[in-house]
Amino acid sequence: MSEILQPASFPDRFDDVEALEEFMTRPSQALIDDLARLDGDLMVLGVGGKMGPTLARLAKRAAPNKRVIGVARFSEAGLQDRLDGQDIETIACDLLDRQAVAELPDVKNIVFMAGRKFGSTGAEELTWAMNVHVPANVADRFQDSRIAAFSTGCVYPFTPIDSQGATEATPPVPPPGEYANSCLGRERIFGYFSDVHGTPGRIIRLNYAIDMRYGVLHDVAAKVWAGEPLDLDMGHVNVIWQGDANAQVLRALHHCTVPPAPVNISGPETISIRWLAQAFGKRFGKEPILRGQEATSAWLSNCGLAAKLFGYPLVPLSGMIDWTADWIANDRGSLGKPTHFEARDGQY
Repeated sequence: MSEILQPASFPDRFDDVEALEEFMTRPSQALIDDLARLDGDLMVLGVGGKMGPTLARLAKRAAPNKRVIGVARFSEAGLQDRLDGQDIETIACDLLDRQAVAELPDVKNIVFMAGRKFGSTGAEELTWAMNVHVPANVADRFQDSRIAAFSTGCVYPFTPIDSQGATEATPPVPPPGEYANSCLGRERIFGYFSDVHGTPGRIIRLNYAIDMRYGVLHDVAAKVWAGEPLDLDMGHVNVIWQGDANAQVLRALHHCTVPPAPVNISGPETISIRWLAQAFGKRFGKEPILRGQEATSAWLSNCGLAAKLFGYPLVPLSGMIDWTADWIANDRGSLGKPTHFEARDGQY
């Protein structure tokens, strides 16, 4: 049995990527128990993204007797071999290819992570194909499965920073930018096929998972460390440790509905970017360079429902800040994929 995630086992720092991913994929007892009573095996579609490899490894560590299958194009060199070495079965597949999707094995539980965000501006057709056409292929093929499908909090309108954010009852509005609109399209497609086939599902509206190698905390800390200006226009955010986010997504398979209902997944705090920059400045002994003025609204999510279903995230914000400061100060690496959380126009 893998070591169980509990606060007493939290490290002070991560010396390398191996240590980071070992901790990030350490299952909680709640996840172990939930996957033990989940009937059937698990397949992760789009496992090659930023969160996919750790979600798949977390699932396998929590449920070693289940098949965990990772599906992607595997354009990243070495990723397929790495997952194979972690006892995750892998299948190379282009999810845009309807016939290739049809040939995937029948699996009871699906986590859908495929999608496209960055590079959307100037390649809108591909963004819509990945975010709407691919879900149609998947939802029609896996009509007898449960599907937990990733979406984004960007489908919501901006909410006042003192409002605690949008709840699942907040109606999505035509959001700014092609990316967010196509994500709303993804949700509608899963809803349509759920109505047609009776497929249970859950829509995961995620706001800003945190990994030492990318994420809002990484972006803010890197700018403070480098002495670069930090834009304050999008002055408030929610964040959640990636391990906690992955665990909640997996546990959401027990809470699927017809049609698939949304659930907001993020941390409980409304975080001031100004405060965050100053927190990193204190740790680095540097004065942040701040530019602009905070807007009175932001993309914020109220995660009260997730707290009711799963409890609060286990990893606190203070720990994430300490870990990120240490990681950045010691130049332990970046994925080079900024979140662009500052953007208010939806252009990515």
